[in-house]
Amino acid sequence: MPPPSNTTPHAAPPSRGYPRPLLRRADETWVSLDGPWEFALDRTGQWRHPGEVEWQGSIEVPFAPETERSGIGERGYFVACWYRRHLILPAASPHERLFVRFGAVDHGATVWIDGAQVAAHEGGYTPFSVDVTRADGADNSIELVVRAVDDPHDLARPRGKQDWQEHPHSIWYQRTTGIWQTVWLERVPDVHIAHLRWTSNLYRWEIGFSTLIAGLVPPTFSVRLRLYSGDRVLVDDRYQCTHNDLHRRIPLSDPGIDDARNELLWCPDSPNLLSAEIELVDGQGQVVDDVRSYTALRTIAVHRDQILLNGRPIRLRLILDQGYWPDTGLTAPDDAALRRDVELVLAMGFNGVRKHQKIEDPRYLYWADRLGLLVWEEMPSAYRFTGRSVQALIHEWIQVLARDSSHPCIVAWVPFNESWGVPNLPDNPSERHYVTALYHLTRTLDPNRPVVGNDGWESVATDIIGIHDYEVDPERMLARYQAPNVRNNLYERERFGGRELVLGDFQSFDHPVVLSEFGGIAFSDDRHKTWGYSRSNDASELERRLHALFTVVRAQDILAGYCYTQFADTYQEANGLLYADRTPKLPLERIAALNGLGPPTPHDDHGHQGQEV
Repeated sequence: MPPPSNTTPHAAPPSRGYPRPLLRRADETWVSLDGPWEFALDRTGQWRHPGEVEWQGSIEVPFAPETERSGIGERGYFVACWYRRHLILPAASPHERLFVRFGAVDHGATVWIDGAQVAAHEGGYTPFSVDVTRADGADNSIELVVRAVDDPHDLARPRGKQDWQEHPHSIWYQRTTGIWQTVWLERVPDVHIAHLRWTSNLYRWEIGFSTLIAGLVPPTFSVRLRLYSGDRVLVDDRYQCTHNDLHRRIPLSDPGIDDARNELLWCPDSPNLLSAEIELVDGQGQVVDDVRSYTALRTIAVHRDQILLNGRPIRLRLILDQGYWPDTGLTAPDDAALRRDVELVLAMGFNGVRKHQKIEDPRYLYWADRLGLLVWEEMPSAYRFTGRSVQALIHEWIQVLARDSSHPCIVAWVPFNESWGVPNLPDNPSERHYVTALYHLTRTLDPNRPVVGNDGWESVATDIIGIHDYEVDPERMLARYQAPNVRNNLYERERFGGRELVLGDFQSFDHPVVLSEFGGIAFSDDRHKTWGYSRSNDASELERRLHALFTVVRAQDILAGYCYTQFADTYQEANGLLYADRTPKLPLERIAALNGLGPPTPHDDHGHQGQEV
């Protein structure tokens, strides 16, 4: 069949910003490859090479073939699918390279250029790149083919909420296969800035800066870094390149006075971002590569039973967010939808989200950084404990930490949820070692954030105790969290989901306690096809029940925070505060009142928040 007509890469659609906001290049260096690609379903996974594929039609990238927006809408089982696009590459100088970058392909991806395999990637939630540079004088037209393999019955790989049954049931949803985040073509110099990492230390009043430079780096090269708060220059440094990687601790001038300090600190009420310009400079002073980024001064920590943001106690008011949209599944319809979700959370009086069983698009994290929303980032679970599942989850989790650890909005990592993938924690030492090891691995790779080792119950190694409690009776909820010697009562006597809250010596768990799932009250016109932990018959009853639950939860001193289930209805699960299309079930100001707040004042977009990407 003939290829789609738009074989030449087009300009980036205005509905989507640069896909990698923490390492942003000029608009003229990249083009989006989203749009129509040739497509074929491979139900049994029989085809192994592009020459075997029987192309069947077209698909709209980046929407998964299970979604209506993709143009496919396939809801049945299939093992693999194939994508093809013919590209005419833009002109590049002899000292430049061209990369096709994939935001995420679920789960395993293999890439061919003109019939030759050039790349393979494992991990359905993490990015990868393919070098498509042609040799001098070669034809600049290429055939790009991608095979995505995603066995719907494989419970040993990280799959999150993707159902293994043919149709969504209970708390599991439609599967996501293949390309589900944006694809783009980018032109970079032979020697270029390939990765950035930012950290901050409020106590030393400094920014940590690391960069990885790809290519053969001459010793005469240097990196110039400028940091700005609005229009004010905070840093203008130059560092000699002695290796491909560079690590620096950058002290800032401490204003000393709280008011002046607060103008630089990032927090939900004042999400101040520091803009960054990074240049790679050769020995003659010529700029070889030039990228834009941002960072923030903010510290998150735990101290005994409190969570501290910038050294001061903060109470988390989170809402659980599955990150699905009608017709587009895990993929947002456009960038405006991502921003709107962040704005809706804030308008409802929450100060954060627990992104549940999904590694979200970097553009969501960008808007959370920019607008001041705290994020718990949670690894999608596998559902079996095997050697292969351990290796797959650790491999992908390391990639997640590398991609997202520079986002100031992220205030906690959650590698496990409700013992999924480790179902025999109380009795299986190997599973306990696994959870403990992943906790320590996460703290090793990012020592600057708390880790919720296993959210919900059966904590083995953790910085925060997460409780999942769907008690429907506010009086029983009140009695549970105001019992005499309440901490020991929770650890010794209560059984959430039939499970112990902590494993081991409970007296050693003096950590902050967060009610990280509660509520789950369904309200829907369709009572037969929807589900929730409990149900209200009308909006008035929903509001009464919400008010009673929130009143009890907010009053409990034992709780360092809470997380309501959930943000929006998701397929058959109708316990959102919003319908699936983001229409509120109650007026937003009345939902905000549940959190003890009036409607928030929208954040302005002044320069101290950084230029919109």
